Amino acid sequence: MWREFWVHYGKRTIGAAAGLFFSFVYLFAGFWDMLFFMLLISVGYWIGKKKDLRQDPTAPWQQVWSVLMERFRPFR
Repeated sequence: MWREFWVHYGKRTIGAAAGLFFSFVYLFAGFWDMLFFMLLISVGYWIGKKKDLRQDPTAPWQQVWSVLMERFRPFR
């Protein structure tokens, strides 16, 4: 049962756990409120779900990187 759960939902579980960990760090540091806490958990879950379903990334990172490098190229 646990192996099947891990195969199907492993990465989203790791993502949610990472979001939970970082949100506890921010909560106990005293900088953020409960809304930011839920945002971090949700983002971690969402990234893990994308990895579980093997979906493409939401942003075309190679294209974004090439545009940024062209625009802000050092030593022109």
